[in-house]
Amino acid sequence: MPTMTEEAQFAQGTLPNEPNQEAYDGFVNGSTGESAGGPSVRPLDDLDAQRPAAANYPAGNPYASYASDNPYQPGNDFATGNPYQPDNAYPVANPYPPDANAAVSIRGLFKHFGNKIAVNGLALDIPIGSFYGLVGPNGAGKTTTLNMVTGLLVPDAGNAMILGHDVWSDVNHAKRIIGVMPQPDQIFDRLTGMQLLIYAGMLRGMARAEVTQRAGDLLTAFDLADAANTIVSDYSAGMTKKICLASAMIHSPRILVLDEPFESVDPVSSANLKDILVEYAQTGGTVIISSHVMALVERMCTHVAVINQGQVCAAGTIAQVAAGEDLEDRFLQLVGGRHSAAHLAWLNGGDTAGVQPQSADARPFAPQQPQAQDGGSQ
Repeated sequence: MPTMTEEAQFAQGTLPNEPNQEAYDGFVNGSTGESAGGPSVRPLDDLDAQRPAAANYPAGNPYASYASDNPYQPGNDFATGNPYQPDNAYPVANPYPPDANAAVSIRGLFKHFGNKIAVNGLALDIPIGSFYGLVGPNGAGKTTTLNMVTGLLVPDAGNAMILGHDVWSDVNHAKRIIGVMPQPDQIFDRLTGMQLLIYAGMLRGMARAEVTQRAGDLLTAFDLADAANTIVSDYSAGMTKKICLASAMIHSPRILVLDEPFESVDPVSSANLKDILVEYAQTGGTVIISSHVMALVERMCTHVAVINQGQVCAAGTIAQVAAGEDLEDRFLQLVGGRHSAAHLAWLNGGDTAGVQPQSADARPFAPQQPQAQDGGSQ
């Protein structure tokens, strides 16, 4: 008799050494826990205590930026002569305090990669219950900003507050109240859709019965019920996008952070996703999306921030930022960089050398109809 596959064991809750609820309770509550069927879980405080002091990190380590004597420490005056800042000087961090009542409050956020400044002193407040769009040209710093706000990337300087909790001094609590949609290449696509959602929920410490119920609800809501037992690697691009979004919502977060959520999604599925997200925002949740589609942002979002070269060019309600114009026209005014193709004279409808124009009375091509066979019907 063939042995049961690991995927099937996972779905039935019999996979050896599967993380169990007692272990997850220990993880969430910060206590060590071990049960007969699952691994022991090291408490978060214990892991933090074993990290060396920030001052002991070698130069170039991202955690070194939190050393007390580091010139880029948030709250300190930034050292002059820094090569990554125009005019060779960082401004003083956090020129005004974060808004503890905002869903997300960002102050003085900086990030560079080599000699490239990706985020340059960005500051932004995102109200609770808003549907907030981040727009900007490619390379503007949108994704880098979202990665720092969600704790996926360490900033060089500045801070971000999630519902009053500092992302980097209270990272565990901050991550529990946000849902981040993973990119398709960041998920375990050898699991089925149902298994992936169960896995995402149990990572959050949810009980199997609860997460299984929610997974079924999400699969139905996202029109994936028929593909619940299909491995994700066999999903289409749009289906994969939907299962990624569902995995971000499984634990009912207070804030959803979505990077290009409607890319590769068909119009019908896109409309369903929009309805789900709008309803989520109307019940008090906060949705933050990045997008290049101005019409979508203008139609769906209550607020928008235009980001260019790592800074906020404009932010506020859609009406405030658009200032009486179409949002796309206003966006082009703010970021600039539009070039005319009028100088590409060689383009001129393509190379027509040697091609004779067709006369006006030329007959259009019409495919020949098949001839009727003898004895056949006409």
